Amino acid sequence: MRSGPRFLRSLHYAYEGVKYALASQPNMKIHFFASFVVVISAVFFRINPTHLLFLLLAITLVIVTELINTAIEKTVDLAMPERHPLAKIAKDTAAAAVLVAAVFAIAVGIAVFYRPVERWLHAVQGPSRTLSIESVWIYLLLVLLTVIVAESRFGRTLFLRPSLLSGVAASLATLIAISSTQTLPAFLAAFMAFLFLLLLYRRKTRTLPGLLFGAAVGIAITLLLFELSRLTLTL
Repeated sequence: MRSGPRFLRSLHYAYEGVKYALASQPNMKIHFFASFVVVISAVFFRINPTHLLFLLLAITLVIVTELINTAIEKTVDLAMPERHPLAKIAKDTAAAAVLVAAVFAIAVGIAVFYRPVERWLHAVQGPSRTLSIESVWIYLLLVLLTVIVAESRFGRTLFLRPSLLSGVAASLATLIAISSTQTLPAFLAAFMAFLFLLLLYRRKTRTLPGLLFGAAVGIAITLLLFELSRLTLTL
């Protein structure tokens, strides 16, 4: 893109940089997906503008540091194709900057969403918060059957084939959240489920859409059964 105003050319080059990082860097895909979930959650929980500004600042910081990290990695690879201790230090330091930004974003997310999630959980749980071991097994069994059916339906497409493990992990995290009388266990359960999904993604046995599809099925089935059980108790 050599023709056109300089400003438009700069925008085009910047767009190419973001597109390359998103296509080649697995961490960037995770950052973009997490940002999408955070923004949707902010709309769902009606986060006030001030807190939303902190969320957007944290998201921007993570994405910018990841872009800088990618640029540093490629520059080091160009200048030093062979392994070198100084090249390793440069890459490790750039990765550490992304880690610091991600930790800051997690801290901001917990601080912003803690009270809204607490109010939502109290509204969802209502007077009945206890789950019997029998109901838990029923929830997990139905999640397993649903994911297996969905896997047989989308099994021909590896891109959308749901993950059974991600469905179970998401279902367990949801059960912990709706059965706990405190909000902190809900956050910890969600964080553990996220780390488990990240581990599965690192193993490359499922695509990111497949992992998310399985997790969405697990959450949806668990919440649906929980609401049905509440309606049954009130009748």
